[in-house]
Amino acid sequence: MTVPNILTFSRILLTPLLIWFLLDHRLNDALIVFFVAGMTDGLDGLIARVFNQKSRLGAYLDPVADKLLLVSSFLLLGYLGLVPVWLVVIAVGRDFIIVLGLAVLHFQQVPVEIRPVLLSKFTTLMQLFTVLINLASSLAPLPQWVYGGAFYVTAFLCIVSGFQYLLIGLSLLEAERFRNGGKTHFS
Repeated sequence: MTVPNILTFSRILLTPLLIWFLLDHRLNDALIVFFVAGMTDGLDGLIARVFNQKSRLGAYLDPVADKLLLVSSFLLLGYLGLVPVWLVVIAVGRDFIIVLGLAVLHFQQVPVEIRPVLLSKFTTLMQLFTVLINLASSLAPLPQWVYGGAFYVTAFLCIVSGFQYLLIGLSLLEAERFRNGGKTHFS
């Protein structure tokens, strides 16, 4: 077990605490938990690169931890009325489609290397920022246009990166079909 993997596991374990605080309308406590979880996200990647502690387990766990944290946050912030429903649908829908695509590739026996594309990293960063400013809204309210801008930029990045992953998945399926002489594993 590497230090980055321990940090990733801690992020997974912090998610239920975040959910509890949000359901209890304890935004300040949720902000602290989210901030700590966000720090583990940055630290695990940094430590893995700097100290050469990248692992296959970490490559799978890190995106799962991110999805759990962000999907939970968007769903509950939408429930609390802090994030518009349309943004929740876009952000959660993107992640659902990505997971569904991975499942299709798995069932088609298409080898997939779990590695986020650069645009996806910007999307995750913008999602984290959007959640963070909304959790901090009672402590440090910002002008309404900042929230609106964050919502639209987050939605745009979610849509574009979602399409990018869709195209990558389709190209992997096509390449696998070509390797198999035009047949799919369901044929």
